[in-house]
Amino acid sequence: MKNNIQTIYKNFTIRYGDLRWWPAKTPYEVMVGAILTQNTAWGNVEKAIANFGANLSPKFVQNADISTLAEIIHPAGFFNQKSVYLKTMTDWFARYDFDVPTVQREPLKKLRPELLSVKGIGKETADSILLYAFDFPTFVVDAYTVRLFNRYPVETKKDYDSIKTCFEENLPKSVEVYNNFHAMIVINAKEHCRKKPLCTDCPLAEFCEKRG
Repeated sequence: MKNNIQTIYKNFTIRYGDLRWWPAKTPYEVMVGAILTQNTAWGNVEKAIANFGANLSPKFVQNADISTLAEIIHPAGFFNQKSVYLKTMTDWFARYDFDVPTVQREPLKKLRPELLSVKGIGKETADSILLYAFDFPTFVVDAYTVRLFNRYPVETKKDYDSIKTCFEENLPKSVEVYNNFHAMIVINAKEHCRKKPLCTDCPLAEFCEKRG
């Protein structure tokens, strides 16, 4: 299995290089994006984030009423629900005085369960926040990753925790590796490993069980 994971990573790196994911100006913007991207396309998230203008800050979200937030994030869909989630996520961040280094001094094994207990934060959202906003080595599994594992010959169960463990046991425990690997999976899924795959010139075409 280790060789399979490393083959994916090697072939993706040759094709895509360092993608420097996640696109955001601040760690808090990453956190907001992780909430807003639930059940919507990233382009809609970008529109919602742009609507904040200079107000994309924990204090603004904490003090704004739900209707104001819902209007701002309307392009991201499920805006009433996500407005609540932005507030609960921000309240969690407030426990650490909105300070990134303070969060980073805590152990991952403490922070992840904390985030998972916050309304609106599931496993993918929690891991995205921890990896991309706070630089913790925790692998993010999304629908693209599950699709890859359903097509490429990696022997593991296809649930979130099994796939996450598979990556983390077969890769260096590295924020940079986890960050770029997940980004490359996303890019490849958009270019090749779509619901109806476009296998021509895919970096994994030689090995994929569902090619063609």
